[in-house]
Amino acid sequence: MKTISVACAIIIYKEKILAVQRSPQMSLPLKWEFPGGKIEENETEEDCIKREIREELNIEILLLKKLSSSFHKYPNINVELIPFVAQYLSGELTLKEHQSYQLLTLAELNNLDWAEADLPIVKELEQI
Repeated sequence: MKTISVACAIIIYKEKILAVQRSPQMSLPLKWEFPGGKIEENETEEDCIKREIREELNIEILLLKKLSSSFHKYPNINVELIPFVAQYLSGELTLKEHQSYQLLTLAELNNLDWAEADLPIVKELEQI
């Protein structure tokens, strides 16, 4: 089975953490995740996450720290999720692919129905 590498960002925005909800048309409909996307050929993880956040959310971010990768086997694909903690820099937050977003404290993250690959990242954030 194919493995895809996906970069995602834990974006700190107004002292809270940004979570986005997948739209009904996406795979894993209505699950919550940290925003990001597939790393393209000849693209660094860092360049990928900055590009994806610009494309999906219309904002610029500053990468602060890389966390441990999360590996998850979905029924039709394996995902390596590469998380970065990032600080919001500029731009007006606009959802271009997702259904909604929430700004949450660390404690509130557990209230969401997360995509399975994102769960280990939520757990790691609790340890920081």
